[in-house]
Amino acid sequence: MKYMLLMQFSAEGTEFPAITEWAEQDVKAHIAFMGAANEKLIADGEFVDAQGLAFPDSAKIVRASGTGGGPLVTEGPFPETKEFLAGYWIVDCESEQRAIEIAGHVSGAPGPGGEPLNMAIQVRQVMAAPPVEL
Repeated sequence: MKYMLLMQFSAEGTEFPAITEWAEQDVKAHIAFMGAANEKLIADGEFVDAQGLAFPDSAKIVRASGTGGGPLVTEGPFPETKEFLAGYWIVDCESEQRAIEIAGHVSGAPGPGGEPLNMAIQVRQVMAAPPVEL
């Protein structure tokens, strides 16, 4: 089964500064941890995809105009935004429990001073299409 693991950062309740304020060695340790986690998923045959996302200030919200004109685009960020999606993994593993184990591992990625970040990782099963009768 495929699961999407969504790495969410929250402005509220965090005990660490934005990654742009971390010491260089802490950023390198964080990136090395994530790289090692991805390599293990690849070796275990569970890796499908993983991507980090740009900061929310480059986000755009797009909606159909409903008038046949071009799409309506709203610039971000929004001052009321308290959480944002920082990145994701798609894993293909045998059970939800295994997806939760993976999420727990990456949640503890090192932050400033090597302390675990304990990031919120949302685990959601990727919907499968219904079987097709031939």
